[in-house]
Amino acid sequence: MLKDLFNLNPNITFLNFGSYGACPKPIMEDLRKWQMEMESEPVQFIKFRNGENLRKSRTALADYIHCNADDLVYVPNPTYAINIIAKSLALNPGDEILSTDIEYGAMDRTWNYYCKKSGAKFVRQEIYLPIISKEMFLLNFWKGFTENTKAIFISQITSTTGLKLPVKEICEEAKRRGLLTIVDGAHVPGHVPLDLRELQADIYTGACHKWMMTPKGSSFLYVKKELQNQFDPLVISWGYESDAPSKSQFLDYHEQQGTRDFTAFLTIPKSIEFMKENNWTAVAKQCAELAQSNYSRFCELLHTLPLCPINNDFLGQMCSIPIRTSKPEQLKSLLYDKYKIEIPVMVQGDNVFLRYSIQAFNSQQDLDTLYKALEDILRTSDLLVTNN
Repeated sequence: MLKDLFNLNPNITFLNFGSYGACPKPIMEDLRKWQMEMESEPVQFIKFRNGENLRKSRTALADYIHCNADDLVYVPNPTYAINIIAKSLALNPGDEILSTDIEYGAMDRTWNYYCKKSGAKFVRQEIYLPIISKEMFLLNFWKGFTENTKAIFISQITSTTGLKLPVKEICEEAKRRGLLTIVDGAHVPGHVPLDLRELQADIYTGACHKWMMTPKGSSFLYVKKELQNQFDPLVISWGYESDAPSKSQFLDYHEQQGTRDFTAFLTIPKSIEFMKENNWTAVAKQCAELAQSNYSRFCELLHTLPLCPINNDFLGQMCSIPIRTSKPEQLKSLLYDKYKIEIPVMVQGDNVFLRYSIQAFNSQQDLDTLYKALEDILRTSDLLVTNN
């Protein structure tokens, strides 16, 4: 059984794969192999073999997400990647970065910080929920465009609301308008197919430690070749004016960072192999079907509405249920402490959502456990209400 390949606590109903992923045993074994190799001869591993090891890993990842391996650099997480971009982006007073009001909170903070320093403006275009159609979303989104808009920043799959957004259409329209496109794909690799050549985003970041199931702290930043020299690393180190420069300043600047543990990045080929061996395309399809088939049921219980049409255009393996609670943190604690359910209760603006993620180890029984817990909370507690 695929469930046996994970190290998760069997006493917990784990419905929060979306936050930090979970690493299967074969990939953890691969990590330990790399760590032992590093510790057996740290100097040779870090100083002389690391570049080739990273090249092989980037090549495997590039084949998986369809891009050139030299256009990728590894970073700890997508927030780190967007800090690289926002810090170096040439923003002038009055410039605008157009985004949505359903982005990941750390990204909002990043853009707000750098826009305030430059006098630019981070525009969080209000997105009407529930989303009715792609066409209505796009019409709504582009209302935020002005003559001052310089770049687009948008998630391909949102964190709090779990929505798949029409990013390909946005990239196409942005190109027509002469705008830079920056995409947060934290939840995409291993979750839904990713083809960077087809998407045509100028800049893209994704996490490998979420749905690709690698160890924590392994993500990537993709930048189109003609833009790469615009972006400095957050830390200036040996790659700057390198004694042994490669053919790519982009790789030198961002990879040559002194003493770091690169081993999580080196497990990415094993992750791709693991997914192929276990027919992960079929696994992801089954998980998405399970997630989506239960969505209306939970909304009906809580007297709320799904955030979008329930289909593959807008949803993958995550669904966010709008809920009414004035005590989200206590609700999350109750679900874990009393009912042994690991699930996030997420706040965005004035809205609160209960987001479940479905992965290979989940079953209908897990969602039934959640349903019964919510029924019990509605009967016995004031933490959830079903009317305004």
